[in-house]
Amino acid sequence: MGAPRKAKRGIPPKSEFNSWYPSIIEIADLVDKRYPIKGMDVWKPYGLRAMSLIDGLTRNQMSMTNHHEHRFPLLVPENLLDKENKLVSRLKAAREAGVDPSELRMDDEDSGFKKEVYWVTHGGENELESPMFLRPTSETPMYTMFSLWIRSHTDLPLKTFQIVNTFRYETKQTRSFIRVREIHFFEAHTVHADEEGATEQISEDASMVQNILSDLCLPSLVSKRPVWDTFPGAWYTMAADVVMPNGRTLQVATYHHYRDQWARSFDLNYEDHNGETQFCHQTTFGMSERLLGSVVGMHGDDQGLIMPPSIAPHQVVLLPIAAHVRDDVITEIETLSDKLSNHGIRTFVDDRDVRPGVKHYDWEIKGAPIRLELGPRDIDAGKCIITERTGKKYETPLSNIEESIINALDSVASELKIRANENFSNHVRPLPEIIKTDDGYEFESPLEDGIVYSFPFCGNDSDAEILEKLSGLTMLGECVEEYSEIRNCVITGTGTTKMQHLARMY
Repeated sequence: MGAPRKAKRGIPPKSEFNSWYPSIIEIADLVDKRYPIKGMDVWKPYGLRAMSLIDGLTRNQMSMTNHHEHRFPLLVPENLLDKENKLVSRLKAAREAGVDPSELRMDDEDSGFKKEVYWVTHGGENELESPMFLRPTSETPMYTMFSLWIRSHTDLPLKTFQIVNTFRYETKQTRSFIRVREIHFFEAHTVHADEEGATEQISEDASMVQNILSDLCLPSLVSKRPVWDTFPGAWYTMAADVVMPNGRTLQVATYHHYRDQWARSFDLNYEDHNGETQFCHQTTFGMSERLLGSVVGMHGDDQGLIMPPSIAPHQVVLLPIAAHVRDDVITEIETLSDKLSNHGIRTFVDDRDVRPGVKHYDWEIKGAPIRLELGPRDIDAGKCIITERTGKKYETPLSNIEESIINALDSVASELKIRANENFSNHVRPLPEIIKTDDGYEFESPLEDGIVYSFPFCGNDSDAEILEKLSGLTMLGECVEEYSEIRNCVITGTGTTKMQHLARMY
């Protein structure tokens, strides 16, 4: 007889990523997508716990950098949106015209977020005099309050954050965690005395993003977004993108330097040491449930999820074997669970009256990092069996189980980082040479689907447009990583160390 066939799990192979991803999210019981509003999923306990643990990583970074958690209202009055739209449209027009925003006086404003928000027009049966909307993000309600809180230089810096749900009427195809209408959202907003203070905050944000992504075992590309992809209200935008297994990039974090542009619009000023009134400088930093989507997409395999230990709801699942044969199996399992819990390890005892194979199947799908099996023979031998979700299986003594489990969790995290870095390396390649012809430009060799292309670039916006049209891909912006040696820009031929990337983005 040949090798036994694997149990059919009802999920496509991961090589068929566009089918695998939505299937595994539901089969692993992270969310239920059957709620009658498209793009608003019901979070199930396992998915919600994983997201809460990501929030915990974020709150830890906020605590270490002296940010304080606030909670602002969900409803925002329409007049504040109008105020934001006027600011954003003026800044956008000034950028396009290449002039200072103060030189522009605009009568017709862009609609801004108006097409993206959910409106509230009635309170009970009464029509509201001024409509309200559900927050798509929180600049306007926050900055309205900041202008009341800040009076003096002694009130600065102000470093705030909140973790809330935001709402955008996303009309494109929805995809759990990646493109939804009700978004689990983290946003930090800071206020500083000057541009230097805000710039230092951007550096701090960059470090926090990398710390969180490291805990999630995710490499990333960090870029300064091109002007046309910068939030119009920002001086510049930095973004971290994860390269998914299908070669698409997923933006998982952004942080914006606003200078004093928003402060001027919201009368956000302070009295300095000399008694002079100065406008504040601001930054924002945002992430969302896309972090969980990137974990699912990057680390899962044909058998299901693989949860990084840092956010696994159950880091160790303990499986009693042949508990019906000897009563001490359950007792010993619970003792092990208590020992591990006392060391801060998240445990779960699966004492269901089902076959071990069913339990293995379930916890493989859910991606528990460690399975620990203990039966009568193991107790007599003073050992247990450890299975790491990334593939290793071995016996270990019960006498130093805490140390063994900690090492096993480190082993899983290390293997996930290795695999994610391999995926990154396999999908990021140098751009083929560009040849100038009588008709324009062409690539020396055809581009491949599912590849992120790196290249030296120091050209202007029209040069970037040539690349985007030629490739059909999107420029991610100037990468924080540079080439170690000078290379020739792919369009201008000028020597540069600046690196950029072209990708297909979610």
